[in-house]
Amino acid sequence: MIGNQWYAILESREVRPGKPVGVTRMGEKLVAWRDSGGKVTVMVDRCPHRGVALSVGEVHGNNIWCPFHGFEFDASGRCTVIPANGRNAPVPKVFQVRTYPTHEAHGFIFIYWGEADGEVGLPRWFEDLDDSFTYGSARDPWHAHYSRVIENQLDVPHVPFIHHNTIGRGGRTVMDGPWVEWQDPDRFFVRTAMRPEDGVPARSAKEMAPPDKPFHLEFIFPNLWQNWISEKVRVVAAFAPVDDENTMLYLRFYQNFMRTPGVRSFINSTSMIFNTIVAHQDRRVVQTQRPMRSDLRIGEKLIPGDGPVIAYRRRRQELIDAAQQAAERTDPRAGVIPIEV
Repeated sequence: MIGNQWYAILESREVRPGKPVGVTRMGEKLVAWRDSGGKVTVMVDRCPHRGVALSVGEVHGNNIWCPFHGFEFDASGRCTVIPANGRNAPVPKVFQVRTYPTHEAHGFIFIYWGEADGEVGLPRWFEDLDDSFTYGSARDPWHAHYSRVIENQLDVPHVPFIHHNTIGRGGRTVMDGPWVEWQDPDRFFVRTAMRPEDGVPARSAKEMAPPDKPFHLEFIFPNLWQNWISEKVRVVAAFAPVDDENTMLYLRFYQNFMRTPGVRSFINSTSMIFNTIVAHQDRRVVQTQRPMRSDLRIGEKLIPGDGPVIAYRRRRQELIDAAQQAAERTDPRAGVIPIEV
């Protein structure tokens, strides 16, 4: 994974009050829990005393409680009570659990993955996706590295083949473009023009103007994607890295054309059935890709239609290199920021 980034790792609904939730993200066992005010904390899922998973413990007020010996930890990861020593006995500083800066917004729980020295800002979101939209969602595990799952959503030439009986109907196999439009260093749009085979070779972005239709794909580093279908309809994905070989795909269908509660919920939920079918058409194939993790130079023979994938890989490598350099400045011997797992 890219260090020093905000990652969406869970949906808010997965972490209920009073119930710690253990997950694997970024190759590490983590526990997420809410304090008495509903604020979420994400920390390493391991008690520093004897290595027990805190996720099988309980939440007591504003602390998480280890079930083995009753140690209590606050939202900063500091141990506040060691019962065997007496409730009023001082607690040595070594009893500390690593916590990650956590932010909850848009129905997601984000963590800042890296070394948070000073201000880390807030996670980004899609600028034109506001509270007027409602959504249906699905939680979908993929046996694939998160970079491959992301690239699949930036890959347009596969659509008429993988999705020949769903979103790829119509036989549009020739891809003009693509147009990769960087909105800023960590956010880009993808526009394409697909047409049936007519004997005319695909035209590059330099040979023609981009399509005048507003439809586009949008990607925000490190793990958010939007399919901008229309002013009133979007499909959004968050690609939560689990480990080297697994990703949790959080897929959502957003709309704001129907606001009547009962009908709105029906549209959102039934639309997700279709979107999940489409995602599983992809999943069957993406899970076979080797090597599992994508990179700039992995021996693949790319075509012009892979332009968005190449753009993603280049920027991803730049961010990985920048995080590695920051780690080396912090600790020249090893680097303390997790870069790739």
